[in-house]
Amino acid sequence: MLFYNANDFSACICYSLVMFGELLRNYEGVLKMITKTFFPGRYIQGLRAIERLESELSNFGKVGLCIMAPSAMKMLRGKIPEQTAELRLVFEEFKRECCDREIERLACLGNECHAQFVVAVGGGKTIDTGKIVADRLSTPVVVVPTIASTDAPCSACAVVYSEEGVVVRVEYQKRNPDLVLVDSGIIANAPERFLVSGMGDALATWFEAESCRNSKSKNEAGELGSLTAYALSRLCYDTLLEFGVAALVSCKANVVTPALEHVIEANILLSGLGFESGGLATAHSIHNGLTVLPGTHNYYHGEKVALGVLASLFLNGKSKALIDEVYCFCESVGLPTTLSELGLTGVSLDGLKKVAVRACIKDESIHHEGGNITPEMVIHALLAADGEGQRRKRLV
Repeated sequence: MLFYNANDFSACICYSLVMFGELLRNYEGVLKMITKTFFPGRYIQGLRAIERLESELSNFGKVGLCIMAPSAMKMLRGKIPEQTAELRLVFEEFKRECCDREIERLACLGNECHAQFVVAVGGGKTIDTGKIVADRLSTPVVVVPTIASTDAPCSACAVVYSEEGVVVRVEYQKRNPDLVLVDSGIIANAPERFLVSGMGDALATWFEAESCRNSKSKNEAGELGSLTAYALSRLCYDTLLEFGVAALVSCKANVVTPALEHVIEANILLSGLGFESGGLATAHSIHNGLTVLPGTHNYYHGEKVALGVLASLFLNGKSKALIDEVYCFCESVGLPTTLSELGLTGVSLDGLKKVAVRACIKDESIHHEGGNITPEMVIHALLAADGEGQRRKRLV
């Protein structure tokens, strides 16, 4: 490099020092960056996988508390042995709500029977309750989902509701489930609406993980997400788009096909790993907000999350091509795309304000989007998502 005078040389040296300092600061930032990724102890999925449960339970002790959803108690009680030479299970029916009263009742029962492990058999609320109970008893927990409606089975966190079904808080457990055992034959014979709801929950995974990645927000494990988590989140989205419709067809016919297996894995494993280790954002905050309106209480978690995804597309200014892609997917599998499909026909502006205020409370995951997200912005996004859903329906 040719310098014409000393001033040019000095300026170049100063600029180089400034750039070196900036590079050093960035390098130090990289060195200080910690990522954290959570996994269940083991994951087993397939047709008639329930037949392996007895042998798997022997890894965790001799006495277990088995918490079963009412439907699971009727359907599977005879397939899970109560007592063998090496194992004794105390069965208890879940009272339908993951609330403090039910958690306390079951934890007391676990203490009384000296449970060395907990088995939770059922849907998301049964599973979340089992995880919290096991955490309070300081025992391993085995999760046996009977539906693929949420990504709760693999995670180390659980949503606690009031007895009326309103979200109260999220509790974090010290460990992820020690075993998640999924019998795809059981899932195939459950009502297909559960599978569709699970697809709604899983649909949020990539969008929320991307928001956390872009804003460098912490995941549900309390650190930055890993490359693995972000890649699995994208795989979750791609799997839904590729196999979602075929999986729904299989479920309606009560048959297990590769497409159904793929979507079960997306709903439970990929979404579970993705949301916990990638992070949450707008969709789940809007879900939490929607629970304050009684009209939504007859609708499933994933159905409300799906509308939260659609609102997030408008909140974040996503492209028309991506908006069309997501709406097409929701329509193809029967996920809600309007407020009226969540029991909110004619909802007032005051009602939406309650939703938006709840979605934007301090420490809600919507703030992982970056910038200052306000209730007014959420109301506008919800109305835009609802408007697009209604417009598309008029075109059919």
